[in-house]
Amino acid sequence: MPTAVLSRLILQAGVATILMLIGWAGLDKTLTASVWSAMKVSQSALTVEYCEFNHPQRFFHQPVNTYSNLAYFFFGVLILLVARQDNRYRTSHTPNRLAGFPLLSALMGVCFIYLSIGSAFFHASLTYLGQRVDMNATYSILLTLLGITGYHLGHRIRLSSTQQWLWIAAVLVAIGMFLPLARLVPSARLVPALILLLNAGMVIHYAQFRAQRSIWVVLLSLVLVVLAIYIRTLDVQKVGCDPYSFFQGHALWHLLTALSSFCSYCFFRFNKTPASLAA
Repeated sequence: MPTAVLSRLILQAGVATILMLIGWAGLDKTLTASVWSAMKVSQSALTVEYCEFNHPQRFFHQPVNTYSNLAYFFFGVLILLVARQDNRYRTSHTPNRLAGFPLLSALMGVCFIYLSIGSAFFHASLTYLGQRVDMNATYSILLTLLGITGYHLGHRIRLSSTQQWLWIAAVLVAIGMFLPLARLVPSARLVPALILLLNAGMVIHYAQFRAQRSIWVVLLSLVLVVLAIYIRTLDVQKVGCDPYSFFQGHALWHLLTALSSFCSYCFFRFNKTPASLAA
């Protein structure tokens, strides 16, 4: 994809994110916490899991942790725009395998936006329902990335249009299955397991296509997520905690995990060689 086209898509995603920010700010200004009053409070709220102060009178109970989810929104819109671009110029000889499967990129973008809204819902309401949606959206990102990984590991297989839809359906079924599974297995086990599986798959694919893939993108994605987990742990343990500060550890977790997930997507979508990047 030419740099000029990618720059235009980034600008469009930035504008969409600013508009969403304005919309969220309007909701926070207009509505009150009474919207959430009929919902069950989450265990996270009862134990004061995160550092940021809970503003019980505001629509956004934790404003910084809520607004920071716009990072996921930005990357989600950007990936959707890439998917639209790929679909518009797709050919049977597309050099990048993921560019030839825009539906999978579109699902990735939708999952980013799902996490943006789901996590914002949780931090705005601190409800049990919000927490469940937030976690399922988190799993949706990881499962879709694993779906992309599996698609590339089977690089000798060319999927027909019908088979591509079936691949998308399989990923969606897996996301749905994680709704009950997440209640049985702690996220402290599931999330690291999925992250390790994803990175193992990327390393294997790198070994298959060294000329087209960059190991530095894999390492960057891993470093970012490890740093995010470390900062989230400090936030939960209230290390250096200032509940009223604009800078919150969990908000940084949102930014770093969004960047890490986007790096994982870029590893597959953008080839290392200039000729392939232009496709």
